[in-house]
Amino acid sequence: MAKQDRAIRTRQNILEAAAVVFDQKGYDAATITEILARAEVTKGALYFHFTSKEELALAVIDAQVTQAPPMPYMPTKSKMQELVDMGMLFAHRLADDALLRGSVRLTLEHGSTSLNRSGPFNGWSQLHTQVLAEGLERGEVLPHVVPADTAELLVGAYAGINTMSQAINNRADLERRASVLYEHVMPSVVVPSVLARLDMAPGRGARALAEAERLREATVREAAAEAAEAERAGTPVGVA
Repeated sequence: MAKQDRAIRTRQNILEAAAVVFDQKGYDAATITEILARAEVTKGALYFHFTSKEELALAVIDAQVTQAPPMPYMPTKSKMQELVDMGMLFAHRLADDALLRGSVRLTLEHGSTSLNRSGPFNGWSQLHTQVLAEGLERGEVLPHVVPADTAELLVGAYAGINTMSQAINNRADLERRASVLYEHVMPSVVVPSVLARLDMAPGRGARALAEAERLREATVREAAAEAAEAERAGTPVGVA
């Protein structure tokens, strides 16, 4: 088990080091030598996990969706707020998530044609489609909306503002651009009563994380209070 854990950590270390190099240099200019130096591993260790630079780059690209943290759980949040939060949290994470930045660089750059860059587009489109379909079932989405079409529109438009923000100011204004995107698109997707409650303003990513943390802390306090009360009563927690 310890050996397996070490192998998992080594693979993740290589993946994160490669993401930094790919983000700085792009796919074509990045070298295995630079990745090895940053990861501080041997060539044998790298090739044990990845057979080529292309396979390593594809793993970095796929990590954009496969290693995305789960959405903060808030039971009162609407599905359409969840949809907005996907984009706002993405912009928030880009500020300090090296693996995500490397994945985005590889996904959006126009370099080597040998890389299959479709994974994140398909993955995010599927996630958006699922949330929109659930929102439609709940009555949050206007009846004319086709979830798959709207999902592809949002993902494609987001890729565009991401590219534009990167070119202009290294994504310093990505959250603002995402906010503008949602403010223009969501009125044609969401029923007015839900639209009025959506938080689409810049900084929503940080606010969503803070709300989730407050909820987690409240849940921990409630569990501790229940345990303390049960101990005083001499009754196991959860037993009537």
